[in-house]
Amino acid sequence: MLGACFYIPSGNIVTEQPVTLIALDGPIADNKAELSGLAWQGDTLILLPQYPDRFGANEGVLFAIPKKAILDFLEGKSNQAIIPTTIQFFAPGLKDSIHDFEGYEAIGFSGENVYLTIESGKNEEMMGYLVGGKISDDQSEIRIDISRVVQIPPAVPIDNRADEALIITGDRVLTFFEANGAKLNSDPAAHVFGLDLSAQGTISFPNLEYRVTDATLSPDGQIWVINKFSPNDKDILPKSDPLAKEYGEGSTHKKHPQVERLVSLNNEASAITLADFPPIPLELIEDARNWEGLVALDQRGFLLATDKSPGTLLVFVPMP
Repeated sequence: MLGACFYIPSGNIVTEQPVTLIALDGPIADNKAELSGLAWQGDTLILLPQYPDRFGANEGVLFAIPKKAILDFLEGKSNQAIIPTTIQFFAPGLKDSIHDFEGYEAIGFSGENVYLTIESGKNEEMMGYLVGGKISDDQSEIRIDISRVVQIPPAVPIDNRADEALIITGDRVLTFFEANGAKLNSDPAAHVFGLDLSAQGTISFPNLEYRVTDATLSPDGQIWVINKFSPNDKDILPKSDPLAKEYGEGSTHKKHPQVERLVSLNNEASAITLADFPPIPLELIEDARNWEGLVALDQRGFLLATDKSPGTLLVFVPMP
């Protein structure tokens, strides 16, 4: 592990955490943004729409927010809604070259290098992809190398399920399949790639019920993932939830059918395993929120983003 410990639980009992909304304005606030991933590039938060071409000409744009603007809002130094800048996105012909293209799902950076996963297919004929490119020094544009498109075969053939989470650790890119529950995926694994997109096999991943929709590395090197369930996801509903059995449920999780939590995983070279402390459940509201983006915010906690359900939301969740 690197640096100081990010999360030291006070006991083996879950503590639901409040969700602080960060006000956004401009095109990103439209539900059509359908944010699907978050990542830091230096001190800039990059926000990935599932369909960048909904914004602007050609392949469209991604969005960017300086960390300082986020901290100023959270610390009360500004109460103005944040209007992200845009990053021109160039991937000529990539969308049309992928059969049943279903959008970009995850993003990560290693210096100027950028990596994205793509979901495609329908019903039981799904396929994921990994692509890479570069972001310009002034963060004004991202150009994808369309000559290198690497397939990520789904662990199991389930409609609308692919590798939706991505992290970069050292010289490796790891991607995580969305459905890793025991009854669906008996042998879950993370795909491993070099920074040049070379396939390097797989390493084991834990059986984790519900969905895994994004991932981030905390300052101490732990992997954190969004682990969620909404009533519409009946195909991944487990018979039991081992984490809830071990650590219990928070007060709002006892009242609502959805699950919205962050789960920590040990980041090891040969395997990814569940960390031996409680998940962090979010305080729920009536509507299930489809969290699709996650990054750590220094030692403070996390930033999360939703797609269009129930709207475009960027929020801060503190550490317990």
